Amino acid sequence: MRTVGVEEEFLLADPTTRKVIPRAAAVLKRVDGLPAGSKTHRELLDTQVEFASGVCEDLTELHRQLAAGRRALVEAATDEGVLVVPSGTPVLSAPVAPPVDDRYRAITDLYAGQVADYHCCGCHVHVGVPDRDTAIAVVNHLRPWLPTLLALSVNSPFAHGRDTGFGSWRMVEQSRFPGSGPPPRFASAAEHDTAVERLVDCGVLTDAAMTFWHARPSPRYPTVEVRIADTAVTAADAVALAAVTLALVERALDDLAAGREAPEFDHQVLAAATWTAARFGVDGPGVDPWNGVAVPAPVLVRRLLDHVGGTGHPHDHLGAPTGARRQRAAAANGPKALVDWLASACITGIGPGIPPT
Repeated sequence: MRTVGVEEEFLLADPTTRKVIPRAAAVLKRVDGLPAGSKTHRELLDTQVEFASGVCEDLTELHRQLAAGRRALVEAATDEGVLVVPSGTPVLSAPVAPPVDDRYRAITDLYAGQVADYHCCGCHVHVGVPDRDTAIAVVNHLRPWLPTLLALSVNSPFAHGRDTGFGSWRMVEQSRFPGSGPPPRFASAAEHDTAVERLVDCGVLTDAAMTFWHARPSPRYPTVEVRIADTAVTAADAVALAAVTLALVERALDDLAAGREAPEFDHQVLAAATWTAARFGVDGPGVDPWNGVAVPAPVLVRRLLDHVGGTGHPHDHLGAPTGARRQRAAAANGPKALVDWLASACITGIGPGIPPT
């Protein structure tokens, strides 16, 4: 199996108001006992923390690291008097938080009000590949499947205390940035790099690491980085996402080895598929990128699983109710109860079922 790693971003919340709170620096100073090779980081705002697993040789090791990383963050946050919340967007209105360093200050200066309350959290899956040209070829093969990965992983239905009607409001927030959306089709890593540098030269990206495309060759590691998913409710959810992402990359490499290049797709259709996945998750229509028509989302999920069949990823967990559906069930007791449920689920590993209301 290829190496795999996951970066999980989380929100920090006040246990009284349940609104996000800028305490990342203090929490991260308390973190101890991380798995070997893993790291914690600050994010754009001081209301967010990130756990990055080490390079894992199998999914069992990945699950162990993600669970241990969540425990370490929660223990540190508890000592600091805050909650760790695994949601793609804050449930309740959030105060403006300062950027954490000079790079993020430059980002804030460029994007102004667009990032003033951008407390969005994703789950990024890295899969090892031989080189950056191979990474580009793999991303070309992943393009039609990315909206279905989003539909399966939606976990941000609430913002400012209200149900947005979307499964992933984070994706709506993210779509406002230049260099966002479905990745373009590139012929080589050099062509990709030229396109990114052009956006930097245009003044709409602060640097080459700032792109928001949903999959890309990682700017830091020898990996394909798939970053379309919302942060997962549980470590098991994150591992299920990593498993099917890994299977998609393996299938793409098999196709490339057999001389099967990725077909071209209409970029607007891919964008429509992404929007529809963000809106409905797997509980409504989807868009078929091959034919440019609406189809039930479960048809696309079945097509994805058939495409990577026989790879041993956890089909049952992947087909469970999405994080968005579970959030809505927990919200029956009010938004504060939802935040409490999310904070509890972060480490208790509450299974894929809808929580009791």
